[in-house]
Parts: sequence; structure tokens; C-alpha cells
Amino acid sequence: MAHRALVIAMLPAIGLRVLAVLGFPPAILFYGDSFAFMKEELTPGTARPSGYSLLLALLRPAHSLTLVTVLQHLLVLGLAVALYALLRRRGLPGWGAALLVTPLLYDEFMILLEHMIMADAVFVVLVTAAVALIVRRVTPATAAAGGMLLGLAGITRTVGLPLLILTAAYLLIRRYGWRPLVALLVAGAIPLGAYATWMKVEKGKFGLTEADGNFLWSRTMSFADCAIIKPPERLAVLCPTMPVEQRPYPPHWLWESFSPLLKVPGTANRNQLAGEFARQAILAQPGAYLGAVATDLKQLLRWERTAADEKTPYKLPAAERPISASVRGVAEAYEGGPAATRVVEPFAGWLRAYQRFGYVPFPLLTLALVATLAAALLRRRWDALLPGLAALALIASPPFLAAFDVRYVIPAIPLICLAAGLTLTRTDRTAPAEPREAIKVA
Repeated sequence: MAHRALVIAMLPAIGLRVLAVLGFPPAILFYGDSFAFMKEELTPGTARPSGYSLLLALLRPAHSLTLVTVLQHLLVLGLAVALYALLRRRGLPGWGAALLVTPLLYDEFMILLEHMIMADAVFVVLVTAAVALIVRRVTPATAAAGGMLLGLAGITRTVGLPLLILTAAYLLIRRYGWRPLVALLVAGAIPLGAYATWMKVEKGKFGLTEADGNFLWSRTMSFADCAIIKPPERLAVLCPTMPVEQRPYPPHWLWESFSPLLKVPGTANRNQLAGEFARQAILAQPGAYLGAVATDLKQLLRWERTAADEKTPYKLPAAERPISASVRGVAEAYEGGPAATRVVEPFAGWLRAYQRFGYVPFPLLTLALVATLAAALLRRRWDALLPGLAALALIASPPFLAAFDVRYVIPAIPLICLAAGLTLTRTDRTAPAEPREAIKVA
């Protein structure tokens, strides 16, 4: 059998996802985010874009969160098969291509995100599929398809926006011609422009969210000192009064009652003032800003994803999690009945046990990314640079814009796998064809 290695790798991976479906029906719900995505009334999101909400709206008539999670599991499994096929096409043996997609198939956090009502699994598929299309073969058609996928990724999670620019730069630097570049940008602009227009109609602002300033402001709460910043009076209300060493992690400043952000009236006004304060804080304290980012990135050196006694929303539950009364109606309306996550043993217990060891530690993942980028440069495997740099952007940008979160690293995993595989192949088959004049002269 030509693809025996892939089949052997896929069967246990499918089994792990069956355990998730059987052990935690109908789905795992994440704080308030899941309920915001499931609301029946479709509106542009304030803190995050609503691209994932549009997908849930398409599936709403089935009234089944299980359908959503099964679809997400299948999408990621399909992505693994697509990456395997691409690497085989580039000349890797079956066992090598199968080995390179195993982190995507077996990472416990990937399985968790697939089973959550969250945008992350869909975002992973959109971004990786777009990059894979580009590195497989660059034509106006593949560039347009990749641009469309990256545009959809941008309205799913805004961290996807830089990847469209990165891909455009890749096409430009590698001289693929103006047609693929224009196709990429136009196709990418269609979903982004449509969503921003919807935002303008609904909320009076042409954009994707109304919280980019809030998130950047929360980042500065790690170091902001108003005695140094000296903000004008209209921004002084956003100064923290808590000593730096006592301040909680940045995301807490967005929602907790102690946050001065909540004292500012009006969503748009709050976002604007927060953005202004954040920019002044960064300019006044650039060293402290970079120090806060570096402190966050040090978490990539942590071997264990989550400690046994650590409180985190990223552990599979050991008991049913009741849904608060304020959002229970949203979930039950979508599900058409009880929607709280149930815990069914022994399946749930088996998957919880797997979660303690079923992952690639971040230090190894980081080392693999750095080694892949270095090898791609040394071997002049320019096609491997696109997924490698995309992975680097996804990992590095959140600490600059908001804060580090384990969840934000996971989308880089399939991109690192793809970049490593392309580095190991013998030739770069996406190299632009030489002009006919050059061929004649040769």
C-alpha cells in the first residue's frame, strides 16, 4: 500500500477524536467567547471579528453542537492529509511525510480546540490551507484561492491579517509577476472589505473590531508608569494605580472590575483613548515594552504545557460545567436543548490521561522553527520560508499586541511541519519560470 504510513498514523488520531466526541458531548464551551459566537442575532463583534459566527449561523438549522465539533475534527484531519499529499508530491517518502504531520494529528491542544466552540480550529485550517496552496504552485488561480482563504482567516481572527501582507511580500520578492500578486490581494480584500462594510453599516466604523486599542492598552499595563508617560488629562483616567509588581496578566485588565478601562464611556471612545494611551506608553517606555514582550516569549521555553495543579480553561473537564444563567439561553437555543458539557466516563478519563503527555513541548517546537528557518536559508529553499515566517508571525505577534497565550501558539504547528518538510525536499518546485528571452539566450 503506497500510503500505509499515513493510514497507520491516521487511525489512532481518529480514535482520539472519537474519544473527544464520546467523552465530552456536545462540545466544550470557553468562557464568554463561545456564547458570543452562538448568538442568534448576527452582528460584527466588538472584541473579535464574527467570521466564525457566520459559520455557526450556517450550521444553526441542525441545532447540533456535535455537528460543529465533528466538522472541526474532520477539517483538521483533512488538512493533515492535504499536507501529507503536498510533501509526497515534493518527493518525501511516505513514512517521512506521515511523520511530519503527526504533531498536527496528535497534539492534545489541537484536539481540544477542535472540540471547542471557538474560532481557532477553523482559523488553523484557513491559514495553513492558504499557505499550502501558494507553496504548492503559484498561479493567478492558486494565488486568488490563497488570498480568499487568508481574507476569511482575517475575519475569523485578526492575527491572520499580517499573513496576507507577508504572502504578498513573498510573491513580490520572488518575482512571480503582477498577476498572482494582484489576484492574491483582490481576493483577500473581498471578505475583508465586505466585513468592514458590514461593520460600518452596523456600528459606524469601517474596520474589523472595536477593541484593537483596548488590547494594546492591556499590554502596556505590564509596565505603564504615568509618572514617566505624562499622559494628557483626557488619558489620565486610564493610568493604573496598582504597583507594577502586583498587576495581573494583561487580559484581566480588559474585563475585571478594577480596570480603569471600564470607567471610559462609549465603546468607540474607549477603544480610541486606549489606543492613544498605549502608543504614548510604548514611545515613553520602549525598553519596558520590549521587556514585557520578552517575558511573555520566555514561556516558549516552558516544557510542560499545563502543570497538574494549574487552574486553566485548557484542561479537559473532570465534571460537568454548569452554564451561567445569563448565557444559558444562547447555548440552549443553538443546541435546541441542554448544552452544558457532559463528562462521560471512561472515554473522558482516557482523553484526560492522554492530555498529560500528548504534545510536542514548546522548546522543541521553537527549536524546530528556528532550525527550519536557518536550514531554509542555507539550502535556499525559499518555498519553506513562507510557512516558516508565517508560523513565526503567529507566535511572536500576540505578545506585542496583547499577551502570550498557549492557545495562540497552536496555529503555528502545521505551518512548522510544512516548512520542515519543504526544507528536507531536494528542490524548490515553486521557483518562477525564466522569461522566454532568457531561455533563448541560454
